[in-house]
Amino acid sequence: MSVGTSSAPGAARPAGDRAELGIDPDDLPDGLVVADGQGHIVCFNAAAARITAVSAAEALGQRLDKALPLEDLEGRRWWQLTDPYGGLAIRTGQPERNLLLPGGREVLVSVRYVRTAPTGPVRRVVVSLRDTEARRRTERSHAELIATVAHELRSPLTSVKGFTATLLAKWERFTDDQKRLMLETVDADADRVTRLIAELLDISRIDSGRLEVRRQPVDIGAAVGRHIQAYVASGQPADRFLLRIEQPLPDLWADPDKVDQVLSNLLENAVRHGEGTVTIDVTPSASPREGEDVATSVTVSDEGAGIPEESMNRVFTRFWRGSKRGGTGLGLYIVKGIVEAHGGTITVGRAPGGGAEFRFTLPVGAPAYLA
Repeated sequence: MSVGTSSAPGAARPAGDRAELGIDPDDLPDGLVVADGQGHIVCFNAAAARITAVSAAEALGQRLDKALPLEDLEGRRWWQLTDPYGGLAIRTGQPERNLLLPGGREVLVSVRYVRTAPTGPVRRVVVSLRDTEARRRTERSHAELIATVAHELRSPLTSVKGFTATLLAKWERFTDDQKRLMLETVDADADRVTRLIAELLDISRIDSGRLEVRRQPVDIGAAVGRHIQAYVASGQPADRFLLRIEQPLPDLWADPDKVDQVLSNLLENAVRHGEGTVTIDVTPSASPREGEDVATSVTVSDEGAGIPEESMNRVFTRFWRGSKRGGTGLGLYIVKGIVEAHGGTITVGRAPGGGAEFRFTLPVGAPAYLA
């Protein structure tokens, strides 16, 4: 059986396009079940067979309520409740809802009643079935995010509350040095909470496609140099970093704050999780974006143990952490979102020295008036 659609009278389509479009039901991504005016199944596509574990041969010709014995979450027979053939004549269908198949498997079901006239008898009952696994994965991901955030917030907030309560209650008992130490700890923990909230906002914008990129000219070599200087100032030996810049680099237009965020995450991973020399190569490269010839690539590599092959495909997912625990596991997920928001690409592999190698490429991104 093929599913056809045709233009309604007066529809804004050329006359030549008003012929029926034939679609094989087995090509549809969702389950499709169609019953005739007497309630017997006349179409049961491959997706419906996969979702229900009932073959099309078994289902075809059976009554709808027998081939598809759905129950609501309270255990009531769904077809008896809705009564598509004997219910109100003004009903056009049932909105999508969670129902149960035999064995307790949950599916998303929506139903359309096709009538011969607006209040006439039902000529067809069209049922759409969708697996809930994708929704469950999303719900699990959200639950994990909430649990991770709650865990990460608890420690700094407990520290802030403890130190501030102690200072307020016993201010006179502490020396100036003790007060300074406690206030510095509170300040550091407040920064940690601020960073976590910023990560959550970034994730929300990335997931919803609302991450804004404010493009300006960026000197990527100078940006990398600033990060290296910050690490050296904080106690890292200068000879641990090797910066190599291949000239001439194309003029890069990007969001400088977000580029700094990408560099910060990648360098922190190399310093914290890697060993030996951290090498940063800045080179011109082919643009990943159509219509542009050149782009800028930045490769950050170390000489540590690297990332196991079996973990390579999970590096940019939420909550992935390396062998050394710590952090939220959200940094590289955000990095990927930022790079892709610029129209760029990011990859992970094994460095020549055996460690991890991250390489991101940003298209030039020049405004149209400069083209």
